[in-house]
Formats: sequence, C-alpha cells, structure tokens
Amino acid sequence: MTADMTTDHSKAVLEGEGISSGAGASRADRPTSFRSADFAVPSGHEEEWRFTPVKRIAPFLARGLTADRIEVRAESGSCEEVDRGDGRVGTVGRPEDLTGALAWEATERAHVVTLRGRADDAMLAVDVPEGMHVAHIVVLAEEDSRGTVVLEHGGVGDLTETVEIDVGDRAEVTVVSVQEAERTARHLSNQRIRVGRDAKLRHIVVTVGGDVVRVTTSAEFSGEGGDLELLGAYITESDEHHEHRLFIDHDPANCRSRATYKGALQGRDAHAVWIGDVLIRQDATQTDTYELNRNLVLTKGAYADSVPNLEIETGEIAGAGHASATGRFDEEQLFYLRARGIPEDVARRLVVRGFFAELIDSIGVASVQDKLMAAIERELDLAEDSQREFG
Repeated sequence: MTADMTTDHSKAVLEGEGISSGAGASRADRPTSFRSADFAVPSGHEEEWRFTPVKRIAPFLARGLTADRIEVRAESGSCEEVDRGDGRVGTVGRPEDLTGALAWEATERAHVVTLRGRADDAMLAVDVPEGMHVAHIVVLAEEDSRGTVVLEHGGVGDLTETVEIDVGDRAEVTVVSVQEAERTARHLSNQRIRVGRDAKLRHIVVTVGGDVVRVTTSAEFSGEGGDLELLGAYITESDEHHEHRLFIDHDPANCRSRATYKGALQGRDAHAVWIGDVLIRQDATQTDTYELNRNLVLTKGAYADSVPNLEIETGEIAGAGHASATGRFDEEQLFYLRARGIPEDVARRLVVRGFFAELIDSIGVASVQDKLMAAIERELDLAEDSQREFG
C-alpha cells in the first residue's frame, strides 16, 4: 500500500483481499526447518520476500554462511553463555526462511536469560562491529514469573540473529527489541515466541536505525488463556528499508492477541514494510484478535507497504479484525492548529507526536520511550530542513 491509500476492516469474519476462510494456500503451510538445504535461495518474487531488497542482503543468503560470534553484554540482570547443544536452545519454533536456518547453522554459542519469580529486569547490549556476526538469544520465563528484558542493538556491522522467547504458564513478561544501528548496518532478526497457559507477553519492537532491518516475529500459544500484545514503532529515513513481519498462530481456544505497529517515514526512497498474518485454527474457538498498522509519510519520496492478512478456520470466535492506513499529514489537523495561532512547524510537531503518543505511553519502559521520542524529534528536525530546502 502506498501513501494516501487506506484500508479499514471492521471486527468481523471477513473474506476478500488478504483474508481467507481457510480455502486455498494457508500461512501454516510454509516450510520450517533447521536445515538451510530445505530452503531455496529467494529471488524476491516469493510472497515472503517480494517487498525485501534481496540484493542488499545477499551475504545473509549465502550457502555456508560464516559469521563471527557477537559479544552480548548484560548491562543489568544476568545472562548465561552456553553451547548451542544446551537443552534450552532451539526449542521454540523452527526457522521459517533461509536466513533463519543459516543463522542456526552458523551459531555455536547462545545467550540465555532466565526469569524466575519476580525477577530483576535485564538489559542486554548487542554492539555489532564491522563484518558479519551471528547472535542467538533465549529468554526463558519460568511459570508464574514476572519481568522485563530489553535487547539493545547498535553498531556498524551486519547481524543475523535468532531470539527465542518462551513464556511459562501464568508468567507475565515484557520483551523489548531495539534496533538503533548506524546507517551502514544490516540486521535480520528471527524472533520466535511461545506463550503458555494463562500467560501474558508484551513484545515490543522499536526500529530507529540501520540500512536494512528485517524483523520477523512468529508467535504460538501452548495453552488456553494466553494473552499476547505485539507493539512496534519505526522511524525510516532516506534509502533505508525497515521491514516488520508478524505471524500469530492461534491453535488453543480462548486466547487473545493484539498487534499495533506505527511508523513514520521521511526522505527519498525511505521504505517501510509491515506484514501482519493471523491464523485462527479450527480448534481455536473464542479467539479474540485484532491487528493495526499506521504509517505517516513526512516528506515526498518515501513509501510504505502494509498488508494485513487474516485466516479463519472456525466460526466460533470472540472477534477478529484488522486495520491498515498510510498517508501524509492530516491537513485538517494542521489547519485547526494554525487557525488558533500555532506556527506551522510547531503544528507539524504536535501532529506527529500525537500520532505516536498512545503507542509510546503503552510501551511502559522509560529508557525505550526516551529513545523513541529522541528519534521522533530528530526526524522532525530533518523533515523541517527538507521543507526549507525544497519547499
């Protein structure tokens, strides 16, 4: 979907573009494997790759990928470094594309964060130097645990990454992944989630840097009563490609999921992609799910693709729907503010801050909120400079 185009689907069982009642190809039919030989090298025409600049990520797709192990520092909390053969590693889902399988084959060591009881919050720093690097991080929340884990990614190099998040029964956990790398960096992250019975997970993705960033998040429920909230915010500048793909697999009954992603784009050839796939299987009765994506285009030359997909195999659901919209500034809002004596540059800042305000407030992690607000202010400064230069 490009700028100024909007779709909005209400809470209902729908049939139409991007929505299936179970007939034909299913999102669940895509192959998964730890073996890279089970995946073809993508050409860019495949459904899961058609928005991705595959030439720009060619090193991540090379057979026999070799990558250096990255240092993962625990800025707070504790983190174990273990061999890949550790029984806690590789247990949540399986790689869903070639990059995930290659990352697994290149991994020799993994980092494990374990939450027990009312655990102290953990913050891990992943600073990527030049060259190709690999990371594998496991967040293991034991039954009835509480806690927050923040992963902060930065640096100048390339990172192929796997993040496993295993939320035990009745646990309540927040996991945040921040992508704040330099303009030279490329980052592909495969994040796999399992939510236990009566457990709650808030998974937050904030992308405010990097030349090419592709975060694929796949979530499943292992018991009834699971609650999953996926929040995302991204700021995409000229020539950057930021892509976020979600797959929520509802199999047990009585589970709830919400996905809310918002992004702002500015500069020539800034490209943001959001794909939201939700599958409600036959036994997932009384599922309650909704996904929302909004994109705000700040300058000419930026564009966004937004594709929500909803696949339903049972008619016994509590509710299911999605909404997607991409557009420029709301001129009516600007007119309203300027008519009350507010200068245009200040009015534009108020509109953009208002666009992100509810999402930022819901993040609930002060350090991440501050990073996002700083990125928003930086983009507003750049957008104003562009307006003054080009009119």
